[in-house]
Amino acid sequence: MTERAYKFRFYPTLSQENLLRRTMGCVRLVYNKALAARTIAWYEKQTRIDYKQTSSLLTSWKKTEELDFLNEVSCVPLQQCLRHLQKAFSNFWGKRAKYPRFKKKRNGGSAEFTKSAFKYRDGKVWLAKCSEPLNIVWSRYLPQGCEPSTVTVKLEPSGRWFVSLLVDDYTVEVLPPTEQKIGLDVGVSSLLSTSDGDKIANPKHFNRLYQKLACAQKELSRKTKGSSNRERARLKVARIHAKIKDARTDFLHKLTTRLVRLYSLIAIEDLAVSNMVKNRKLARSLSDAAICQMFRQLEYKCEWYGRKLVKIDRFFPSSKRCHHCGFVMDKLPLNIRSWDCPSCKTTGIDRDINAGKNILAAGLAVIVCGADIRPDNHSVKGASAVLGVSPMSNSRRQLRKTAHSGRKQKPKS
Repeated sequence: MTERAYKFRFYPTLSQENLLRRTMGCVRLVYNKALAARTIAWYEKQTRIDYKQTSSLLTSWKKTEELDFLNEVSCVPLQQCLRHLQKAFSNFWGKRAKYPRFKKKRNGGSAEFTKSAFKYRDGKVWLAKCSEPLNIVWSRYLPQGCEPSTVTVKLEPSGRWFVSLLVDDYTVEVLPPTEQKIGLDVGVSSLLSTSDGDKIANPKHFNRLYQKLACAQKELSRKTKGSSNRERARLKVARIHAKIKDARTDFLHKLTTRLVRLYSLIAIEDLAVSNMVKNRKLARSLSDAAICQMFRQLEYKCEWYGRKLVKIDRFFPSSKRCHHCGFVMDKLPLNIRSWDCPSCKTTGIDRDINAGKNILAAGLAVIVCGADIRPDNHSVKGASAVLGVSPMSNSRRQLRKTAHSGRKQKPKS
């Protein structure tokens, strides 16, 4: 059994759009008020407010005359947004995400409905307080015998409406095993360089519509704030961004699905993309490549179809190490795309394809020997890590302690 979300576009009627917009406005208001209450409680009283306390606050808000309109929409999306806020704070305290931010109206909005707030029958979806079913464009049908557990309605900044149905899919079958294995090295000029010697070009979807987007943003900057002309210009910019996003997502889904179907083992690097984006010269190209999204798709698709995904430690010198003899170069700047090995005299080593071969070799070694192996001896940071295993294991900690203990201590002043 696998949880899968099926996303469809739908076209609401005027009454449905009015109700959904009011629902999303109430969800945004409750989320922001609860976030403000939790922030003030922490900074003023050093106390944490949990989900139960924010739920009690919501009940008291509904009783006030100022916020009486919260009773006009379904209560389920309001409770769900408080649960989402609780999860955001749990991720923040667990150092998995940044501090939660306030929701903005210009970003659209979303509302989540559980089973008590919607009805699914004969391929039609009725939401709470809606007398008519949603006019959904069924680009594909749900698996037989599967009913959605939650329904999420989303309004994009471009004005498009989408509905996402989360189901427990029993029809996902594990793909037959193959003997093909591959190592992937990501880049900017070439999106992927494989251990087989192939390179997949970066489509650069943003550059294709860059001039059109620049003109639209220039027109938007000249409109008066709050005017109807500015709203129309904003929609024009949002629609261009939607085209870029759709093209990028479609390309990545096709690419990752093809990789998962062909290869039983995929080895990649555990890159810190958030740190890489801080380089202002490469930030736009890295963001357009959507490396994190590609890795996320590979991860859950490998889990669905029974493939194995191995993540190599980000400090592993995949580009600087010769895949023939194992010699590691001291320095290899980004402007050098091919190099010659001084040890085995191999010439014309392509740094990207060489990295893909080293990543595959390290991934195979991790599977055989475990995550505590040493693929190279030149640095303490050159170890590999398996997906699901902590990158700093006990043996690695002991090795690092030993390395630090051998250094001379500075005399105390």
